[in-house]
Amino acid sequence: MKQNFRIDGLQYANWSEKIFTQMREGNVDAVHVTIAYHENFRETVLNIEQWNRWFEQHSDLIMHAKFAEDVEAAKQSNRTAILFGFQNPSPIEDDIGLVEIVYTLGARFMQLTYNNQSLLATGCYESEDTGITRMGREVIKEMNRLGLVVDMSHSANTSTLQACDISERPVVITHANPKSWHPALRNKTDEVIKAIAQTGGMLGFSLYPHHLKDGSQCTLESFCDAIARTADLIGVEHLGLGSDLCQDQPDSIVEWMRSGRWTKQIDYGEGSAANAGFPPMPTWFQDNRDFGNVEQGLHRVGFNQSEVHAIMGNNWFKFFQNNFANKP
Repeated sequence: MKQNFRIDGLQYANWSEKIFTQMREGNVDAVHVTIAYHENFRETVLNIEQWNRWFEQHSDLIMHAKFAEDVEAAKQSNRTAILFGFQNPSPIEDDIGLVEIVYTLGARFMQLTYNNQSLLATGCYESEDTGITRMGREVIKEMNRLGLVVDMSHSANTSTLQACDISERPVVITHANPKSWHPALRNKTDEVIKAIAQTGGMLGFSLYPHHLKDGSQCTLESFCDAIARTADLIGVEHLGLGSDLCQDQPDSIVEWMRSGRWTKQIDYGEGSAANAGFPPMPTWFQDNRDFGNVEQGLHRVGFNQSEVHAIMGNNWFKFFQNNFANKP
């Protein structure tokens, strides 16, 4: 009998036994977790050390995954597979040789930018988008060679379109929504979404309220309707979830995410000084136990059983199978 997977394309929670237990209660088979925002290489290694301790302490709940078969093994042993990724290329610093090192340590996704200009590309908050840099072209080539997935979730339009042209492997947006549904800076134009699909890539739909129409008051039906409209645009096979769940994080973390080391001021991003912290999650998605609500919502907007399974995780699993291994 074919296995069906439930996979989340991105989370950055304040990790604890409680959350790992909720993953199991929600039958979540795999989660791509952020292990670097602004950290340099050494700081990222320290984060990996922390994850190694969690894998040891909670070996009945979670395990490290580097390949699709590890996700299968986690499912068969009733655990959640944890995949590592970066929301910024800061862990490779200015050294292309570190791309292979972080891949060896288990990184499987790397964003070419967070919100700002990086050494590789332009972030979505910059006023001018100069596209992929000279180093960016070389890093994409190296990522392609290794099987480190190019993630453009926080990148600007031109940079994303150029990455799709340059990359010889599929490019993903692990956590964002269509701009046509909600015009947040971080959400993506139809042109970008189509370009991602043409590479064979994936769009992970985000549940972070700033990315949702009506914010924290977004309805499940509205969210699932947006997925249905995008399926009409590019096909169900390119769609998944990337919740961007930041469960139990203190508000100081969202300041770190946005401001890093580059400014002395608080960068409020798409929020405001009056609403500087993490926004409340929608009532129908509070934590990992609520993925079943999304599954039911997809059924209600007209997806059939096979399509629902695809969006809930099978598409991500197939993507892992095809893209995590080194190029032959």
